[in-house]
Amino acid sequence: MPYTVDFDNVSTVGLESSPVAQALAGLRANESRYYRNKFNHAFTVSPADEVPEVVDRVSHILKEERDIIIGSRPLEATAFDVDGTRMAYVFYESGLSINVMYSIEDGGKRAVGFKLAEGMEVPEELASRFKFARQKSKLAGVIRGSFFVIKGQY
Repeated sequence: MPYTVDFDNVSTVGLESSPVAQALAGLRANESRYYRNKFNHAFTVSPADEVPEVVDRVSHILKEERDIIIGSRPLEATAFDVDGTRMAYVFYESGLSINVMYSIEDGGKRAVGFKLAEGMEVPEELASRFKFARQKSKLAGVIRGSFFVIKGQY
């Protein structure tokens, strides 16, 4: 069942099995606030097993672009279009959040972003390939993030 993420009252609904559930909930709420403020879009997530096509799309892009396979279990996912960009998010049990930004127009921005919830270690499958910058968030504490540009067509 879809859940609209409330950034005023941060909840761990759907993320309870994560060892960093509170920080991951803050990270998810941070994304929700961004989309509400910038695009007036309600950030809604579903259990990952209810939207396997979203998880599969993100996994496919990671595998094709960088031969990355995420070892953690996906908990929630969402996909939506906003301002000419197709977005997909997957939130993993480890505290990892992956988003795919894919411009609908050719020549637009296309990238994969990684965000790590406070308290989690950098996943082994990403540690040697990416450097993570730190960003402070009132909702999520310290977020570490990185990204890469998508080169293929999806």
